[in-house]
Amino acid sequence: MKAKNLIIPGITISILFLYLFTSLISNPQVVWASNADPKLDPPPVTENSKLGLSPKFPNSIQQWKEIIERNALKFNLDANLIASVILQESGGDPLAYSSSGAVGLMQVMPRDGLAAGFICDGNPCFRLRPSMQELYDPLFNIEYGSKMLMGLINKYGDWREVLHVYGPMDVGYEYADLVLLIQNNYQ
Repeated sequence: MKAKNLIIPGITISILFLYLFTSLISNPQVVWASNADPKLDPPPVTENSKLGLSPKFPNSIQQWKEIIERNALKFNLDANLIASVILQESGGDPLAYSSSGAVGLMQVMPRDGLAAGFICDGNPCFRLRPSMQELYDPLFNIEYGSKMLMGLINKYGDWREVLHVYGPMDVGYEYADLVLLIQNNYQ
């Protein structure tokens, strides 16, 4: 593998390490994901958690509070989980575009753009997905991403598994553990 192909993964891993390290220092009660019980899910969704986004989330997430809370109620999800995915995926930037072609706040793969080149069983993998233009709309993106999470929890029944499937294919359960850690830190 060429050295230039290792730059982005190296930077990503470094940022992840720094984030986890600073989270541990600032909150000594945090348990490292590798020591956590893999069957341990986040706190159950209650009417209170669905209704309210934690004020601990940064302003980049708070600006989407109304949309997050509306979709949490609509899809019976924890608003803090949706916010944690947004924080991890885009940092709250509705114009975020990943090197893999994912778009918007919740980094959903669209049917067009770079993602159109991914082929599964002879067809474009994301042919039934919304367009990039649709996914750049924060209202649409959060609703679509929340609906995806709801569909995955109905299929898998375990938040760690849901987030593993939702996240990047090449990172194993690291993504799931990181999102759950973010959720726990911002509760």
